[in-house]
Amino acid sequence: MQAPHLYILTGASRGMGLAMARQLLAPDHALLCISRRENAELAIQAQASACQLEHWPLDLDHGREAAAMLRQWLSRPGARYASATLINNAGVIPSIAPLSALTPEDIAHALRVGLEAPMALTAAFLAVTGSWGVPRKVLNISSGLGRRPMASQAVYCAAKAGLDHATRCLALEEALKPDGARVCSLAPGVIDTDMQVQLRGADAAAFPDRARFEQLKSGGQLDSPETAARKVLAYLARPDFGAEAVADVRG
Repeated sequence: MQAPHLYILTGASRGMGLAMARQLLAPDHALLCISRRENAELAIQAQASACQLEHWPLDLDHGREAAAMLRQWLSRPGARYASATLINNAGVIPSIAPLSALTPEDIAHALRVGLEAPMALTAAFLAVTGSWGVPRKVLNISSGLGRRPMASQAVYCAAKAGLDHATRCLALEEALKPDGARVCSLAPGVIDTDMQVQLRGADAAAFPDRARFEQLKSGGQLDSPETAARKVLAYLARPDFGAEAVADVRG
């Protein structure tokens, strides 16, 4: 029996993450989802498609614990895959307000989920799979806000900018290895998700850019989660994936 291709996906319970999970269901795939909630429909779809699916109901606010679990899971005897891919998709927006109005707890939570957890999971993934002798990829889901400042989004922007720069560093490290992983921090475009609802519903006095997000919605400029997922997975499958450490699906 041919070994399956392994995909590890965080933030798979809703939005683009759930859409990616659905699109990754295939008989020759094994999919490990890490998110706060399970999706019963996804489990049914996995069974129908003969895809190996496992889900860990974890809050990535506890990234160190998740990374330790991943390291142990990848190291289990008999694990054999044709390739291995980690997709760090999970992220949160704290209260949409100036930094001076945020609590230390809000700040720490967003940075743990959006930056600390992806880096910890990536470290565990690369440490274990480095000896597997199979193609490996790390895809970090970034944002245009990691490359463009916005008032009342300091923490989210900082997390995504940090993810971009960590990926640049990681690309240099992996390029020094004979079988290094290919890595990329990819902005997926603007997507019609709960995060967009948060931005459109923010207090205009505290969020000067609210009107821009309202216009994106009214102008039909938002991709559906399904469309965005297809674009991201198509980019992941490109033969030149990883040629640019920081990229955007829109080119």
